[in-house]
Amino acid sequence: MSAQFGRRLRKGAVATTVAAAAVAALSASQAPGVSVDDNGRSTTADAQPTPDASDDDGATGGSPFYMDLPPLNSPSPAPSAGSGGTGATGTGEAGIPATVLDAYKQAAAALQESKPGCNLPWQLLAAIGKVESGQARGGRVTADGTTIDPILGPQLDGNGFALIPDTDNGVYDGNSTYDQAVGPMQFIPSTWEWAGRDGNDDGKKDPNNIYDAALAAGHYLCRNGWDLSAQADMNRAILSYNNSQDYLHTVLSWLEYYRKGTHEIPDGTGSLPSHRSDDNDTASPSPSPTPPSTPNTPNTPSTPATPSSPPPSDTPSTPGTPTPTPTPTDTVDHLEDAGTAKLTAQAGDTFSKRISTRAETSAGKAVGKVRIRFTIVGDTDTTFTGGESVATIVTNSSGVAVAPALKAGEKTGDLTVRATVVGRAVAGLDYKATVTERVADTLARTSDTALTCTPGGEFADQVEVKATYDGAVADGVAATATLITSADDTTENTKGPYFKDADGKTVRTLKGLETDANGLLKLPKLYADDTTGTFLLRINTAGGASLTVELTVAAAAEPTESPSPSASPSA
Repeated sequence: MSAQFGRRLRKGAVATTVAAAAVAALSASQAPGVSVDDNGRSTTADAQPTPDASDDDGATGGSPFYMDLPPLNSPSPAPSAGSGGTGATGTGEAGIPATVLDAYKQAAAALQESKPGCNLPWQLLAAIGKVESGQARGGRVTADGTTIDPILGPQLDGNGFALIPDTDNGVYDGNSTYDQAVGPMQFIPSTWEWAGRDGNDDGKKDPNNIYDAALAAGHYLCRNGWDLSAQADMNRAILSYNNSQDYLHTVLSWLEYYRKGTHEIPDGTGSLPSHRSDDNDTASPSPSPTPPSTPNTPNTPSTPATPSSPPPSDTPSTPGTPTPTPTPTDTVDHLEDAGTAKLTAQAGDTFSKRISTRAETSAGKAVGKVRIRFTIVGDTDTTFTGGESVATIVTNSSGVAVAPALKAGEKTGDLTVRATVVGRAVAGLDYKATVTERVADTLARTSDTALTCTPGGEFADQVEVKATYDGAVADGVAATATLITSADDTTENTKGPYFKDADGKTVRTLKGLETDANGLLKLPKLYADDTTGTFLLRINTAGGASLTVELTVAAAAEPTESPSPSASPSA
């Protein structure tokens, strides 16, 4: 959320405080399993799961967000007469600026194709966009979706927020000391580095562009194999974006509200939120900011400090402030391999071993709670499970970070996975991985029917074989079929059965064959010349599987004449 929003042109449609008489009505409009507490904030009936350790600082680095809740009444499909799109009936809040709305819908459609099992609703992107930036400041974007003015969160210097030293040399946020969340979906630079996408096909990945940011947010929410049609996975995905229970409740409230109806409004005419989670001057105080590691702090208003106690400081550190205690990241001296085994997999398979890296001090002591970034480099289509080429993992108490499993692509050969420390200039650690071609170790015919033909004719049955490897289906395996001279002479035969190419010419070797998804390979029709006898067809696959099939060419048997009936004896 932008620290430069200043005082809003107008308040959001509803403040964070809600009249007690309206609480029940709001509760009825929330997502399943969500109710409303005495302060008008939505709460879940059951304890919510916290993100996995691999979620690191989340997409936003724990930056503040807007806590305005949707109106109590359901949205109308279109603004009512005279409301101007911003009336108190709820139609104003239901209106989403045209370009922003289009970006959400395009992103959800793209995810439906690339990750259909995620079931990402575009309304979730709209809910997050509302909470993060008020739909790009009410739709203040250019025709291509780029924000007219930068939207920046506060610097993450550890003063009430997470401590994230600069990771991008100020390229995205203009800050070369600390990171700041950037753009309408509020990505921190270190997350954008791997999650960024080009949503408007202009050749750039710009966090300030709503098309790029919405597509990136969609991929971020759809990682880890989450199915957002399941409430538990939905909650995990939202919490991974910003690890805060208040954030989860606010996003779920807007999600349900948008699901009941929205409409398009002109860019730049959207309403602006006013109650940010780190505000201290609102009508109803927000909870004091807490570190991302304690998302389950009760949602109670902060109690004013007593006169005898000094009030907490909300101002940034000054040059005279004592040097803060070094963070775990500051103490990392080097990275060590933590017992990673040899990394090899066939094309299309998941690597059975995973990369383990240990962060250590100069004395060799383990350092926990350090962000390790794993990046796949080189010309390869291998990814981590989930389709990403970068993953950031937090080291455990033993100082070890285990990367997600690698999924081999179709390009064979060696590739490199580089481990680096986020936020510290420490030499990276490279791991070599190898993708080998798909192989089979066994071939077998799918039928035991004898393959016979008359001279100059065609075989009635086509040869079909099934390839396996270690007893499992071997799909996508390269194969060659050759009509050989004899069992001891594998040169191509010059007579006997043959295949036909696309021009009808005789060929006796077929290359470039490949087993299908079920490991099956069905050869084209075979024909016979005028030579009779027994012939051999040899099929070989990558990996050494081999099968020899016998073919017989013989003249048709002469029909046997029935003996003439003997003459009856004369009387």
